[in-house]
Amino acid sequence: MKFAIGQMVSGEDKAANLAEIARLTEEAAAAGARLVVFPEFAMFDAPKLDEEFIKEGEPLDGPFVSGLAALARRTGVSIVAGMLETIEGEARGYNTLVLVTPDEGLSRVYHKLHLYDAFGFLESDHIRPGDIAGPVTFTIDDITVGMLTCYDLRFPEVAREHADAGVDLLLYPAAWMPGARKEDHWNTLARARAIENTLYVAAVSQGPSVGTGGSIIVDPMGITLGEIGERSGIAVADATPQRVAEVRSVNPSLANRRFTVVASA
Repeated sequence: MKFAIGQMVSGEDKAANLAEIARLTEEAAAAGARLVVFPEFAMFDAPKLDEEFIKEGEPLDGPFVSGLAALARRTGVSIVAGMLETIEGEARGYNTLVLVTPDEGLSRVYHKLHLYDAFGFLESDHIRPGDIAGPVTFTIDDITVGMLTCYDLRFPEVAREHADAGVDLLLYPAAWMPGARKEDHWNTLARARAIENTLYVAAVSQGPSVGTGGSIIVDPMGITLGEIGERSGIAVADATPQRVAEVRSVNPSLANRRFTVVASA
């Protein structure tokens, strides 16, 4: 299955953000991609996550998801993108990933599990964590795909849960914040999640200066298949079940382990 990651810099103009998603999706479609993945908060991003930021949230039947659905129908490409989702009756919102497909429109929804209460930031002040309910997965052609978000990358057990669920390609849309050693952490952790779980990882961040950039696609052996530096643009790669099986025959670390993952409260 050919897929793409689309690095962009989202701002406070939702129409402009959707137009950039459309531009990159059309580029991915021209390259033969069946799936394109955009960053966390692709819908809207601002320098500060506060009450004014939360006011920009939308429901799942709002203009952003409707726009993605129309784009998917027009291009024939499935799209994963991050958004701020409103929660009826609550001041906080969800940090949400949506999958829209050409045939179904909105098909899958993932609410970020691990909130970024680290490095002096408190995402939980304004974002509600998702419920622990098992991996959110989908299949395109013969590849099973799972969705996680940004800070989830620092938690190996949730990636291992996806490996146990049969995921071949694990997505990490992010707005990976700049800071000391942060680019190194991003690249190292993305490659580690691929290597230790012997699956593909596609980690796509907001570009500078909203995020660090450096979006990357890694294969099950840890080989970099595509990388985007500081610019906006796409990288395209192929994921095959044959490659996953080949690597696992050489490196059967999943079969050799002696511990399992148990979800906490």
